[in-house]
Amino acid sequence: MFGLDDKIAAFSDGGSVWIVLAAAVLLGLRHATDPDHMAAVSTLVAGGRDRAARRAGELGLAWGLGHALTLFAFGLPILLLNSYLPERVQQGAETAIAVVIVYLAVRLLVRWRRGEYHTHEHDHGGEGHSHLHGSHGHRHARSRAGAFGIGLVHGMGGSAGVGILLVASIESTPLAVVSLGLLAVFTAVSMTMLSGGFGRTLVTRPLSAAFGAVAPVLGTASLAFGVWYATSAWSLTPYPF
Repeated sequence: MFGLDDKIAAFSDGGSVWIVLAAAVLLGLRHATDPDHMAAVSTLVAGGRDRAARRAGELGLAWGLGHALTLFAFGLPILLLNSYLPERVQQGAETAIAVVIVYLAVRLLVRWRRGEYHTHEHDHGGEGHSHLHGSHGHRHARSRAGAFGIGLVHGMGGSAGVGILLVASIESTPLAVVSLGLLAVFTAVSMTMLSGGFGRTLVTRPLSAAFGAVAPVLGTASLAFGVWYATSAWSLTPYPF
């Protein structure tokens, strides 16, 4: 994003094995902050019925594991065989990512429209507390499976390909494979951290109380981004990231 990956990878040029591996770790940690990931994780966590930090972290881990799996699976042929996905397949993967982002945004807006995000007040031991209606989540296994599937789709996308291409520039094939593994693993780590942090932010009292007003803004922005992402996949609009 904005050339940051290239700058990180440049540290490994002519460096020791440990520097190369450290660069792969940093690429993985940074990868979760790509705009398409941010749009997906924000609506994924916010649109769930339970936005507690632990549950959000579980969704992020499932998403990250799915992403890591396809990133490694599609990266290996590039490293070992110099074989790339056809351009149309890559465009299809990017379009699928856009559809996922739009779906998550629409789900958030629909749940907001149904009134699932209003707060109610309770007294516990004489002290007032507020929480979101419907925030006592259920069907977490299904949610994690869905997040894993979203990660599988994201791992095929072009933003992941940037990291793979940088790893592929490593002269030693075994080292490149290990670096790809680290890139995949630490992408999952960073996605877990990002989701958990976002969930922790959402359950803070000021934001939790105002979430009914925040939800439509977040959903609308993510919906617009998803549509833009789809058009940029087919080169109809620029994508500067």
